[in-house]
Amino acid sequence: MAEFWLISAPGDKTCQQTFDKLNLHVSQNNNLSINYKFNIPDLKVGTLDVLVGMSDDLGKLDTYCEGVTRRIAQYLGEVLEDQRDKLHENLLANGMDLNTYMTRFQWDLAKYPIKQSLKNVSEIIGKQVSQIETDLKTKAQAYNNLKGNLQNLERKATGSLLSRYLGDLVKKEDFVTDSEYLTTLLVVVPKSYIHEWESKYETLTDMVVPRSTKTLYDDGENCLCSVILFKRVADEYKHKCRESKFLVRDFEYNEDELAKGKNEVTKLEADKKKQFGPLVKWLKVNFGECFTAWIHVKALRVFVESVLRYGLPVNFQAMLLLPHKKSVRRLREVLNQLYAHLDSTALSNIDMTGQMDIPGINMATAEYYPYVYLKINLDLVDH
Repeated sequence: MAEFWLISAPGDKTCQQTFDKLNLHVSQNNNLSINYKFNIPDLKVGTLDVLVGMSDDLGKLDTYCEGVTRRIAQYLGEVLEDQRDKLHENLLANGMDLNTYMTRFQWDLAKYPIKQSLKNVSEIIGKQVSQIETDLKTKAQAYNNLKGNLQNLERKATGSLLSRYLGDLVKKEDFVTDSEYLTTLLVVVPKSYIHEWESKYETLTDMVVPRSTKTLYDDGENCLCSVILFKRVADEYKHKCRESKFLVRDFEYNEDELAKGKNEVTKLEADKKKQFGPLVKWLKVNFGECFTAWIHVKALRVFVESVLRYGLPVNFQAMLLLPHKKSVRRLREVLNQLYAHLDSTALSNIDMTGQMDIPGINMATAEYYPYVYLKINLDLVDH
């Protein structure tokens, strides 16, 4: 996915000229990026004090919205499991892929009314994203619990004989049932000890039924063997088995319990299937909501930073650049030359430190250039 640069420069005689000049220098003459106008409506400016405070608040809101957007994208990938390769076609904003949404950005006047103050608009976005984050936690916890329970049961059905569920491996006829005196034990015997088991199982204690052992299952490492003996010696027999490196598994053949276990797996699988569709739909819708909210925060930040940087009346052109991968460094040089006249001290400080701390302009933690600059990285998922 792409990395965009969102920049702004003061309007020349017209804002169109500002855009044409950028195009001429970075694209027509040098072929360093593809450029688009980024349309920001006439927002309410407010006082300088408010703008200075908003600069800091919007920086935090930007980071927050990006974080929630990334979490939703990441979680959608986890939920899709073996369909994860379809993740990117599910990450849409307003029905468009993310690159297209960015290059055709239009302010959503219905959701974020521009007649309200910048603070109000940012609070609307903050509340919206916060509610999505709360709902995400609830939905993810419910689905993860269900998935975890199912995985535990599946693990029990496929793991080593030392721990796996035995109900799927045995039949009713393998057991003595309804006997007042006799019982059947299931013993896990390492394959390398199977001959030893066969030679000594009858003599580990008294009261073992001769020739009663059967190998019921072999998983490659261990064998599951049955043995019939009198109930009164069962505890002693288990103890003798342990001494000989044979493990007696606690298992009682009960058809109702076995059916219940199988039903539980079936029920969990059905519940997971039932929740999968609505959850994917919710994640897709709310990813789009979160992503568009985040890009509106970027628009607010460009507006605020541009007014703080270039002054009033509001006259700047916001522009979206898609740098060609191998041209990033050269593009930065050309932009610095093109806009050096806007802030010569910025360039000398960039040469020395690579960043500046300007009071009231929230660029201290990011890179500072003579023009307003924000990075938008659309690679939202860890690979």
